[in-house]
Amino acid sequence: MGKPSPNDIADAARLLAGEAPQAILGWALDKFKGHIAIASSFSVEDCVVIDMAWKIDKSIRVFALDTGRMHEATYLTADRVREKYGITIEWQYPDRIKVESLIRGKGLYSFMESVENRHECCGIRKVEPLARALGGLDAWITGLRREQSVTRTELREVELDANNGGIAKVNPLADWTSSDVAVYAR
Repeated sequence: MGKPSPNDIADAARLLAGEAPQAILGWALDKFKGHIAIASSFSVEDCVVIDMAWKIDKSIRVFALDTGRMHEATYLTADRVREKYGITIEWQYPDRIKVESLIRGKGLYSFMESVENRHECCGIRKVEPLARALGGLDAWITGLRREQSVTRTELREVELDANNGGIAKVNPLADWTSSDVAVYAR
């Protein structure tokens, strides 16, 4: 398909509003075949999305950002996902030189000192690696849900991601509750 236009995204958002996650995933995986990937932090939501997508298309791509500050449980879950589904996780890492410079100059916990420092740390550890992961993609899939935060109440099933080159951002669980996720995960 190529990079979607804002009109393509608006049409898809109207078409898929309120649809089941599997229908949204089926549409996205077909529409952007070969140019779409799932972003995973290995939360329960992300694991649910991986399971649903894998049942539709076993060649799904999954990427993860290793910020250098992750819990062991995240790595263990990632390894279980890799083994269960037989997929390669495309790990993205921050630039080593930038991380070392940040830590040497401001310490290990500078992100706790100010909003400016938090933005700097996130820029190095998350934003830049995410931009690399999304390079060459026309769409990406998340496990985001409206219920997760007041900043996500307007989340749509399909959105234009203007911050990442105008690609499609697909949120198949947008309408799900924590209970919906827990039931599926069980």
